[in-house]
Amino acid sequence: MDHEHTSHPLHQKKRDDLSIPLAIVFAGILVGAAIIFSDKATPPTPISDKVPSREAAGADSDLASIEELVLKPDDHVLGNPNADVLVIEYSDPECPFCKKFHETMMQVTEQYAKSGDVAWVYRHFPLDMIHPKARKEGEAQECANELGGNDAFWKYTDKLFEITPSNNGLDPAELPRIATIIGLPLSAFEECLASGKYADRVERDFVSGVNVGVKGTPYSIVWNRKTGKQMPINGAALFANVKSLLGVVAASPVPTPK
Repeated sequence: MDHEHTSHPLHQKKRDDLSIPLAIVFAGILVGAAIIFSDKATPPTPISDKVPSREAAGADSDLASIEELVLKPDDHVLGNPNADVLVIEYSDPECPFCKKFHETMMQVTEQYAKSGDVAWVYRHFPLDMIHPKARKEGEAQECANELGGNDAFWKYTDKLFEITPSNNGLDPAELPRIATIIGLPLSAFEECLASGKYADRVERDFVSGVNVGVKGTPYSIVWNRKTGKQMPINGAALFANVKSLLGVVAASPVPTPK
């Protein structure tokens, strides 16, 4: 997310003398920035508008504790749960950059997970201050998991990211509709969602994210369980970047399936 910065006004005389050349220079900077960043990865959505996204998400240089990275029995894993390399993502379904990165990780999974080398772990990190709907959407994902298992969780999550316009724009009425789209029983899903039984489960993931230093979403950690090597991914990295990082974190380069 880009942020507007308010700078101090120039003194009147300087403003009169330099307004035209400064405007020209500023226009040139904008054009140059557009060229430079058009193909770059997208920075993460910050927890609040008071937190600069890219800098904040990468501010903590300490490695995440192994205790936080180790898979829990109810973690949501796509791919081989015994894979050496895990991509552990902390995500918010109303974050537009998470929506973009979700597509990237679907590519990663398609290319690598079937070989058993890499697995994708999804954890909830609702940005309550700017996306108050995201937490309930996380509960909906958990209800899908209860009613249909891990496969239903991922189908529901895929459809949720596909349908949401992001930025807290999803109509809550879509949550039960998504359940019916993927074949879950409507009444059971609505009862589960209304109960709020998975609020603590979503909160547990959020606390885990805070503990590993998440400041914005998406935030991922690529972790080699054999060597202990880990590297963060800040924001919606492109597929090529994720692919390169997987090679760095793996004990040896992860082979690309033919």
